[in-house]
Amino acid sequence: MPNVKTYPLPDEKVYSVNELDESLTYSYANYLNWFFDERLELIKGKIYKMSPAPSRYHQKVSGAIHTQFAIFLKKHSCELYAAPFDVRFPSGNKEDRNIYTVLQPDICVVCDKSKLDERGCLGAPDLVIEILSPGNNKKELLYKYKIYEEFGVKEYWIVSLSDKTVLRYTLNEDGKYVPSKLFTLSEEVSSSVLPGFVLKLDDVFED
Repeated sequence: MPNVKTYPLPDEKVYSVNELDESLTYSYANYLNWFFDERLELIKGKIYKMSPAPSRYHQKVSGAIHTQFAIFLKKHSCELYAAPFDVRFPSGNKEDRNIYTVLQPDICVVCDKSKLDERGCLGAPDLVIEILSPGNNKKELLYKYKIYEEFGVKEYWIVSLSDKTVLRYTLNEDGKYVPSKLFTLSEEVSSSVLPGFVLKLDDVFED
């Protein structure tokens, strides 16, 4: 009789990433019992290992973007968060054991404060920014794109360090992403989620 892969027990504590079985389906309840240093994300119950510690340039660009948003949001009720910050995407039932997607966006803006709790954000942020690092392009451009669109993240920005560009996707009335033009140096990126905000790319990608 063939072996059948089963769901792990939600309260089973794990102290090494090597103890995880990538063929299994994990929930947020499992995720809460992982006691190791490595950062992982869950997409539809499958584990995805995050890239090693971000490069110095990644951190610099992330900080520059965060600063521009933080200054603007001082006069607004929306809140700004940077990774590591768990965003859980529930499909109906919001119990920990029934949540199978947990992501850590580089930067996110949450305007509905009812989604915020001591663990992070439960539900879609209004705006998410991912900064592409070597080796994670496929995940950001495909897997995360689908998650953010499916769960209704109103804006999804992809920042490319190598090209010094920003691609902005906006959710249309049909719940599908529509891409903007590619923003490059000397340009400013605006936001339909935050009217009046502009991100100055020369300040983001300055040497």
